[in-house]
Amino acid sequence: MTTIVFPLLKYMTASAAVAVGLYAVLLGLLTRPSFQAHVVYLHKIQMTWFRDLNAPESFGFLRGQVTPFSIRSSDGGALYAWHILPVELYRQHESTLTHEASGFVQRVESRLAFKMLRDNPEARLIVHMHGAAGTVGSGYRVPNYRALSAGDPQNIHVLTFDYRGFGRSQGTPSERGLVMDAISVVEWAMNTAGIPPSRIMIFGQSIGTAVTLAVSEHFVLQSPPIVFAGAVLVAPFADVASLVATYRVAGSIPLLSPLARFPELFRYLSTYIRDSWSSKDRIARYIRASEDSEERYRVTLIHAEDDWDIPYHHTQTLFWHAVKAMADHDISYEELELKKNTSKTDLGAAGSVMAWQTNKGIVREEILKTGLHDVIMGNPVVTLAVMRIFDQSSGS
Repeated sequence: MTTIVFPLLKYMTASAAVAVGLYAVLLGLLTRPSFQAHVVYLHKIQMTWFRDLNAPESFGFLRGQVTPFSIRSSDGGALYAWHILPVELYRQHESTLTHEASGFVQRVESRLAFKMLRDNPEARLIVHMHGAAGTVGSGYRVPNYRALSAGDPQNIHVLTFDYRGFGRSQGTPSERGLVMDAISVVEWAMNTAGIPPSRIMIFGQSIGTAVTLAVSEHFVLQSPPIVFAGAVLVAPFADVASLVATYRVAGSIPLLSPLARFPELFRYLSTYIRDSWSSKDRIARYIRASEDSEERYRVTLIHAEDDWDIPYHHTQTLFWHAVKAMADHDISYEELELKKNTSKTDLGAAGSVMAWQTNKGIVREEILKTGLHDVIMGNPVVTLAVMRIFDQSSGS
């Protein structure tokens, strides 16, 4: 018996030592900014290898429905972008659109799609901030674009782009860089396409939610304040420090979560986080500034309970910070949860909805039972959130 047990124990001990050693190496690498950027943004994982982004038809779009072009970031880098036409508007102009030259467009202002966006006073524009990894054509993003415009296939256009370092966009990603890129894209929408803020909605998923809040805060702090029709945040997180305490790659491989049991060590390692992406603080500052402005604000937070990448309690934390900024008195997380028990709408297998409203704005928390991290983007709940925001914006 011992001839079997001892070699087995020796093998298990050696395996554990190797695992601990590899994990220690990983922790060491994570303190290096360049490696950390690859882990946070996953920008080199394109998921559209061997596919031509300049041929959007290969991703399921109609010929001429998508215009590939570029927008200059404020520091000069070229950001690869798609302008996606709503399908009913496309149908009405199908003959002309199919006869335009396909591929990347140098002068987007010359295209019919751009002119229909710029010249239609009923046009609505969703500026899309995607999550980590991939490109504008990756994964569930294409169904997401369809869901975003489905509520008004005549008027809702989608503008999506790759941040610096992603896909065909130039540069290296960082928090400051991504925010600069997103601001430049929104400024293009307002100044070049001529769409007023009241007809622009910003959508973000995963890390794109942090970009969305940073951009929203930037514009509301301008003089005069600029407030958009609203924002929809799908699978957001409170900040990077709390995210890595729970995050599992592909829902199974822990990053720093094993160290969360050792608070002092975890806090020490957290000091090495380069890009903090503190969405919980940004949503509070955004709401306080919006409350002081003359414009109404609308924010919808959506998360699935079965999201194994970013647990849905991050949305609950963001909602709490939003409510604290809206309320006329301090409210604890526990007090808010108790209020939800009596005030939220229970939708059974569809999940639950809780809304908090002032005379200046509204924040909704929608927790779905299912939807995972990415599949949720193509669900009707996203379409309805967009419709609700644009309807409220046009009626305010």
